[in-house]
Amino acid sequence: MKALIKPAAEPGLVLTDVPDPVCGPGDVLVAVRQTGICGTDLHIQAWDHWAQGHVAPPVVVGHEFSGEVVEVGASVTEVRVGDAVSGEGHLVCGRCRNCRAGRRHLCIHTRGIGVQVDGAFAQYVVIPAGNVWVHPAPIGWDVAAIFDPFGNAVHTALTFPSLGEDVLVTGAGPIGIMAAMVAKHAGARHVVITDLSRPRLALAERLGVTLGVDASGTTVRDAQARLGMREGFDVGLEMSGSPAALREMIDNLTHGGRIAVLGLPGDEVSIDLATVVLNMLTIKGIYGREMFETWYAMSVLLQSGLDISGVITHRFHHTEHEQAFAVARSGDSGKVIMSWED
Repeated sequence: MKALIKPAAEPGLVLTDVPDPVCGPGDVLVAVRQTGICGTDLHIQAWDHWAQGHVAPPVVVGHEFSGEVVEVGASVTEVRVGDAVSGEGHLVCGRCRNCRAGRRHLCIHTRGIGVQVDGAFAQYVVIPAGNVWVHPAPIGWDVAAIFDPFGNAVHTALTFPSLGEDVLVTGAGPIGIMAAMVAKHAGARHVVITDLSRPRLALAERLGVTLGVDASGTTVRDAQARLGMREGFDVGLEMSGSPAALREMIDNLTHGGRIAVLGLPGDEVSIDLATVVLNMLTIKGIYGREMFETWYAMSVLLQSGLDISGVITHRFHHTEHEQAFAVARSGDSGKVIMSWED
């Protein structure tokens, strides 16, 4: 089969022929239809410091995908050939304290599909049946392919209640935009999103965000004044990894405000801890998706009318992967997906 692999410990990816994966007794073999490019994939392609510490080539990359089940292992009973599926990309041990308590997203032995285990940038992928999400209704291969990042957005946005609240989102990448859409769908009054990319801010506003703020020339306090807000934001969703964005968020939350942090900074971040204490703020780190409560919430949100298809701005065939990665890296796109169909 064709697959996009990291062949060696150096920058770049190679589209090449590799053996078809073998479906074990508890596994599912999926014919991949669409895949999404994630920031993790960009790190692996660039072979930066993070990738060097987490990836052992050769490995098939990619973890955001949709596809059709073409084979199930002998012990699999809940997934059937022909099912339209996506996959949870975190493989957990099932034995640690958190796994045994049902908190699988907190597993201390997590491995990643497309990072430590061969992934989905290929014509076929094998994953454990327990990691498969069967879509209860047709949603389209492209939307199904971005369920993984959509899950990050849902996990972050629903960490704290948004009904009737004012929500600040820092970082208008695809996950940030989807988180803003979820917060608005969940009943937030105002949802303000900040970024340095005007195309992404414009996309966010087209998709229903109350106000997009260009952080290079406008402050969050200016946005509050424009919206007639008096006491600050109730909920913050930090999606950018920017230290300056987090500090500005802390300065613009009301007393008792709550912050969910998904964005990963490249270095240590200093904050005014006195403000956190005196204003009684809550800061919670978010990683991945809750397995599988977040997946259930994702399906319900789409069934209740949330349409995330507009987040996808570029589509490429897998043979155009270099162009696809360049667009994803540009910072001006929404979600970029690649087709693995002929």
